[in-house]
Amino acid sequence: MATIHHLLLAATLLILASASTAAATAVEYCNKGRDYPVKVSGVEVVPDPVVRGEPATFKISASTDKSITEGKLVVDVTYFIFHVHSETHNLCDETPCPATGEFVLASQQTLPSFTPPGSYSITMKLLGDSNEELTCISFGFSIGFVNPVAIS
Repeated sequence: MATIHHLLLAATLLILASASTAAATAVEYCNKGRDYPVKVSGVEVVPDPVVRGEPATFKISASTDKSITEGKLVVDVTYFIFHVHSETHNLCDETPCPATGEFVLASQQTLPSFTPPGSYSITMKLLGDSNEELTCISFGFSIGFVNPVAIS
Protein backbone atom coordinates (compact mmCIF):
# COMPACT_ATOMS: atom_id res chain seq x y z
CA MET A 1 0.00 0.00 0.00
CA ALA A 2 2.85 2.39 0.84
CA THR A 3 4.36 1.68 -2.60
CA ILE A 4 1.16 2.86 -4.33
CA HIS A 5 1.23 6.08 -2.32
CA HIS A 6 4.88 6.64 -3.27
CA LEU A 7 4.09 6.05 -6.94
CA LEU A 8 1.13 8.47 -6.81
CA LEU A 9 3.28 11.09 -5.08
CA ALA A 10 6.07 10.66 -7.66
CA ALA A 11 3.58 10.90 -10.55
CA THR A 12 2.03 14.05 -9.05
CA LEU A 13 5.45 15.68 -8.60
CA LEU A 14 6.40 14.76 -12.17
CA ILE A 15 3.25 16.38 -13.56
CA LEU A 16 3.71 19.52 -11.46
CA ALA A 17 7.40 19.84 -12.31
CA SER A 18 6.94 19.36 -16.04
CA ALA A 19 3.98 21.69 -16.48
CA SER A 20 4.91 24.56 -18.78
CA THR A 21 3.31 27.64 -17.42
CA ALA A 22 3.95 31.18 -18.51
CA ALA A 23 3.70 34.13 -16.19
CA ALA A 24 4.51 37.79 -16.55
CA THR A 25 7.75 38.66 -14.79
CA ALA A 26 8.40 41.90 -12.91
CA VAL A 27 10.91 44.08 -14.78
CA GLU A 28 12.98 47.03 -13.57
CA TYR A 29 15.07 49.44 -15.61
CA CYS A 30 18.74 49.57 -14.58
CA ASN A 31 18.59 53.37 -14.31
CA LYS A 32 15.06 54.32 -13.27
CA GLY A 33 15.58 58.00 -14.10
CA ARG A 34 16.80 57.43 -17.65
CA ASP A 35 14.60 57.77 -20.72
CA TYR A 36 15.73 54.74 -22.75
CA PRO A 37 15.00 54.79 -26.52
CA VAL A 38 13.68 51.20 -26.25
CA LYS A 39 10.81 50.73 -23.80
CA VAL A 40 10.23 47.27 -22.33
CA SER A 41 6.61 46.42 -21.61
CA GLY A 42 7.11 42.92 -20.23
CA VAL A 43 9.12 39.76 -19.88
CA GLU A 44 7.79 36.22 -20.10
CA VAL A 45 9.77 33.19 -18.91
CA VAL A 46 8.60 29.80 -20.23
CA PRO A 47 8.47 27.51 -18.34
CA ASP A 48 8.31 29.27 -14.99
CA PRO A 49 10.08 28.01 -12.96
CA VAL A 50 12.82 27.00 -15.38
CA VAL A 51 13.56 23.27 -15.46
CA ARG A 52 17.23 22.22 -15.39
CA GLY A 53 18.32 20.41 -18.56
CA GLU A 54 15.23 21.58 -20.49
CA PRO A 55 14.94 24.54 -22.93
CA ALA A 56 13.75 27.82 -21.38
CA THR A 57 12.58 30.79 -23.44
CA PHE A 58 12.90 34.41 -22.34
CA LYS A 59 10.59 36.73 -24.34
CA ILE A 60 11.04 40.49 -23.96
CA SER A 61 8.24 42.68 -25.36
CA ALA A 62 9.54 46.10 -26.34
CA SER A 63 8.89 49.14 -28.50
CA THR A 64 10.86 52.02 -29.99
CA ASP A 65 10.48 55.06 -32.24
CA LYS A 66 13.89 54.30 -33.76
CA SER A 67 14.71 51.93 -36.58
CA ILE A 68 17.34 49.60 -35.14
CA THR A 69 19.22 47.86 -37.94
CA GLU A 70 21.97 46.28 -35.86
CA GLY A 71 23.13 45.91 -32.30
CA LYS A 72 23.77 43.40 -29.58
CA LEU A 73 22.05 41.96 -26.56
CA VAL A 74 24.34 41.57 -23.53
CA VAL A 75 23.11 39.19 -20.82
CA ASP A 76 24.55 38.87 -17.30
CA VAL A 77 23.24 36.31 -14.80
CA THR A 78 23.73 36.38 -11.03
CA TYR A 79 22.93 33.76 -8.40
CA PHE A 80 22.48 35.51 -5.08
CA ILE A 81 25.43 37.95 -5.22
CA PHE A 82 27.62 35.82 -7.49
CA HIS A 83 28.06 36.55 -11.19
CA VAL A 84 27.64 33.16 -12.87
CA HIS A 85 27.24 33.74 -16.61
CA SER A 86 27.64 36.31 -19.41
CA GLU A 87 26.82 36.12 -23.07
CA THR A 88 26.38 38.44 -26.03
CA HIS A 89 23.98 37.91 -28.93
CA ASN A 90 23.57 39.66 -32.25
CA LEU A 91 20.29 41.60 -31.98
CA CYS A 92 19.16 40.49 -35.44
CA ASP A 93 19.50 36.84 -34.39
CA GLU A 94 16.99 37.47 -31.57
CA THR A 95 14.40 39.56 -33.47
CA PRO A 96 13.80 40.53 -37.11
CA CYS A 97 15.76 43.63 -38.17
CA PRO A 98 15.15 46.45 -38.57
CA ALA A 99 13.45 46.48 -35.17
CA THR A 100 10.98 49.34 -35.02
CA GLY A 101 7.64 49.97 -33.35
CA GLU A 102 6.62 47.00 -31.22
CA PHE A 103 8.89 43.93 -31.32
CA VAL A 104 9.78 40.85 -29.29
CA LEU A 105 13.27 39.64 -28.40
CA ALA A 106 13.24 35.88 -27.82
CA SER A 107 16.19 33.99 -26.43
CA GLN A 108 16.22 30.28 -25.69
CA GLN A 109 18.64 28.62 -23.26
CA THR A 110 19.06 25.10 -21.93
CA LEU A 111 20.60 25.16 -18.48
CA PRO A 112 22.79 22.19 -17.51
CA SER A 113 21.13 19.56 -15.31
CA PHE A 114 23.63 20.33 -12.52
CA THR A 115 22.53 24.01 -12.30
CA PRO A 116 21.68 24.79 -8.66
CA PRO A 117 17.98 25.44 -7.98
CA GLY A 118 16.93 28.81 -6.59
CA SER A 119 16.44 32.44 -7.53
CA TYR A 120 18.54 34.10 -10.22
CA SER A 121 18.71 37.66 -11.61
CA ILE A 122 19.31 38.65 -15.21
CA THR A 123 20.50 42.03 -16.46
CA MET A 124 19.96 42.56 -20.18
CA LYS A 125 21.40 45.49 -22.09
CA LEU A 126 20.44 46.28 -25.66
CA LEU A 127 23.26 48.17 -27.35
CA GLY A 128 22.97 49.95 -30.69
CA ASP A 129 25.42 49.88 -33.59
CA SER A 130 27.64 52.50 -31.89
CA ASN A 131 27.46 50.68 -28.52
CA GLU A 132 24.96 53.23 -27.20
CA GLU A 133 22.71 51.79 -24.51
CA LEU A 134 19.20 51.52 -25.98
CA THR A 135 17.74 49.88 -22.88
CA CYS A 136 18.84 48.06 -19.76
CA ILE A 137 16.53 45.90 -17.66
CA SER A 138 16.79 43.41 -14.83
CA PHE A 139 14.40 40.69 -13.74
CA GLY A 140 14.40 37.54 -11.71
CA PHE A 141 13.65 33.94 -12.56
CA SER A 142 13.67 30.68 -10.66
CA ILE A 143 15.09 27.27 -11.34
CA GLY A 144 12.89 24.55 -9.87
CA PHE A 145 14.00 22.34 -7.03
CA VAL A 146 12.55 19.20 -8.63
CA ASN A 147 14.14 17.80 -11.77
CA PRO A 148 11.62 15.52 -13.53
CA VAL A 149 14.42 13.14 -14.59
CA ALA A 150 15.48 12.64 -10.97
CA ILE A 151 12.03 11.29 -10.01
CA SER A 152 11.98 8.41 -12.47
